[in-house]
Amino acid sequence: MPRVKVSVVVPVYNTGKYVDECAPSLLGQSLPADEYEVIYVDDGSTDDTLARVEKLADLHPNVQVHTRPNSGWPGAPRNLGMRHAKGEYIQFVDHDDTLGPEALERLYEHAKRNDADVVLGKMSSTMVRPRRLFRHTVDACTIENDELMQSMTPHKMFRRAFVEQHGLQFPEGPWFFEDMFFVGAAYLKAERISVLTDYPCYYWMKRDDGGNNTQHRFSPRFGFWDNVRTIVRQIKDGTEASDDIDALQNRLLHRNYHVEILSRAREPEILREDPAQQRERFEAARRLALEEFPPAVREGLPVVSRLRAELLEAGDFDGAVALAERVREVKARSTVGELRWADGRLVADVTLELLRGDGEPLVLVERDGKQWLDPELLAGVPGTEDGWEVRDPFRLAYAELVVKDRDREDWWYPEGDLEVRLEPTGAGRSRLVASGRLSLDPERLAGGRPLERGVHDVWAFVQLLGIDRMVRLTGDGTPGAPAAGPALTGGRLALPYWTGSGQLALDVDQRQRRLGSDTAGAAAANTARGERSLPLPYVAATAGGTPARVKVTVAALTVEAELIGGTTAELRLPGRLKLPTGRHPVKLPKTDAPVAYAVVRDGALLRLEGPAHESGAGRRLLDALADNRQVRRVRRRLGR
Repeated sequence: MPRVKVSVVVPVYNTGKYVDECAPSLLGQSLPADEYEVIYVDDGSTDDTLARVEKLADLHPNVQVHTRPNSGWPGAPRNLGMRHAKGEYIQFVDHDDTLGPEALERLYEHAKRNDADVVLGKMSSTMVRPRRLFRHTVDACTIENDELMQSMTPHKMFRRAFVEQHGLQFPEGPWFFEDMFFVGAAYLKAERISVLTDYPCYYWMKRDDGGNNTQHRFSPRFGFWDNVRTIVRQIKDGTEASDDIDALQNRLLHRNYHVEILSRAREPEILREDPAQQRERFEAARRLALEEFPPAVREGLPVVSRLRAELLEAGDFDGAVALAERVREVKARSTVGELRWADGRLVADVTLELLRGDGEPLVLVERDGKQWLDPELLAGVPGTEDGWEVRDPFRLAYAELVVKDRDREDWWYPEGDLEVRLEPTGAGRSRLVASGRLSLDPERLAGGRPLERGVHDVWAFVQLLGIDRMVRLTGDGTPGAPAAGPALTGGRLALPYWTGSGQLALDVDQRQRRLGSDTAGAAAANTARGERSLPLPYVAATAGGTPARVKVTVAALTVEAELIGGTTAELRLPGRLKLPTGRHPVKLPKTDAPVAYAVVRDGALLRLEGPAHESGAGRRLLDALADNRQVRRVRRRLGR
């Protein structure tokens, strides 16, 4: 009997229909069914959840169900599932999420290949923006790679022997951040951590009933702040203290300070919540910041975040509100240069910058040999009347382009990086901008594989001066209009266009948009490559080199043609076609309008014509001559 490679632990409680939506992704894995097990742990459900999972166990030998009295929190059922696990690795899944079809197989192979204690699989989500942690696959790292702190949910694969060796357990009972406690302990103990990013492994989805949104977060009864304190001390106990802002402990604590502490003083929360309640949270965050976080954590923040931290730790709630109101008005602007196809890639120069609420660039001002934050941003913020110094304008600054598969919620990263630089604007002022090149290859973007059929939207994320924005990549094109010429990539049409909101999008394989009938300029007769070829000047070329294979329809016959790259694409058909004599339309897949016409005589292709070509008496005479045996014999001799 094959050994169990992976145990999938799924806590459930009053899950209802979501069990049935999640189950197919667990039971339809590419890993053979006898090599993994699915362990449902019911936490005392009062609806039909238990009956649903028991039915799954009756139908599938690799499914088991365990029950326990209701705890109300996921820690206890996850621990029970781990005690029953027999797999070499344990993968945690929430009952309302799904796995990619090859997730377990790919994660297990990546784990074994790298002898990893923990494996993070690429996550797709409808609830959060993409994380740069999942930009590149990592064979082996440790907690020194502080980007791991971007992913603290338990939806990962853990070596069972590693978990047992270190006695890793989830806190049970009312405990916020029980997943962060478990994952943080694993990160600190692990000798080898791997990250798999070339395949979407885990889909973290938002429920339509809001059931996976945490409620009553700040209730003292549930110990929110005590739990944060415990996690902070866990990091401090596992690392060395240092005054260096870039020391490991301070880099790891940055995540907790930024998310759990500064969120209480940052938009949108401080502007959205009831002021009386928010003051209580603000004060609780202040006490925790002063008592548990070394000063080096605050000093290591970028300039706007450092100002926010100063206001928080000084207890200046009104000042934090004033700053949040000003920062809320800041927008990101993208500038896109000429879009074009080059070597099979959609390319353009891109620049990103931040604008104040009045539409002017957010600037730095030079004074007394130092740089100061834009005074317009600080107007009305107490304590900044003399300015706020920018010690390091590049602190934690970065920007990146991402492409979202609209149908599948998958995020992919185009090639290349954006560089952040300081650009003078005159009169002792400068602005931070991020610039670089968009290079989108439809045949390799999805983890080295072609993009799936569908619409793919291009976004940009920018983090400058402690202000971060996720924005649509927009240009000067007319909404709804083409952004560049269509391209045949891998035999499929890729159509760049500007959406109704002005965002750059790429429709692959005509998911929503169709190739137009703008073919009047196509060549009407033979080309330099021979009579069986026709240039398609309105279609951009694929990558040069080996011709791509593409299936086309000639009348009712489907044949394999060649697509030859170059400055323009060139279509070449086989010399013999099982069609009657005549002129037959040639169509690409899912294309209504013909891209060419094939002139056939007795099963032989005489030539390809552009759709605008008119076949008159002179052309018919040439066709007749082309079919004459003596003419063909002379042509062959001339060819030799």
